[in-house]
Amino acid sequence: MQFRLAERKDINQLIQMRWDFTVDDKEIKKSIKYNFESFRMECQAFLENALKNETWFIWVAEEEAKIISHIYIQLISKVPRPGRITYPFAYMTNVYTIQKYRNQGIGSKLITTINEWAKNNNYEFIIVWPSEDSGDYYKRNGYVLCKEPMEFFPSKIEYK
Repeated sequence: MQFRLAERKDINQLIQMRWDFTVDDKEIKKSIKYNFESFRMECQAFLENALKNETWFIWVAEEEAKIISHIYIQLISKVPRPGRITYPFAYMTNVYTIQKYRNQGIGSKLITTINEWAKNNNYEFIIVWPSEDSGDYYKRNGYVLCKEPMEFFPSKIEYK
């Protein structure tokens, strides 16, 4: 098993996995309003851009040329502060392992690789919003609960 950063050659597998990740959830599956081809085009454009820039890092676990798990990391730059070196923090998202490879420690090995990478690059912290089912996974891998963030949903506000 190899743990590495994604490359352009991985785009088609990553697109399919993102689709599968979404349709794994039966409630979400019912609400999908557009077809795979529309999604494929949008996701391909995102991935091509992400793989070219220096703010997205897509980590994969690969076995025999097949991606079986991935974690997306976006670096968030912070506003500099006087008297200290400012390092970015990382936002973790799209954490997914193909069903038949789950509960084998693959995701934990992948997240351990990312944790070491973040430490070696002096990133200040990694933040993730776990699903109800994934909290224990993150706790087992060194993550701790923090205070709830505040959110603003502009589409839900009625201005008078």
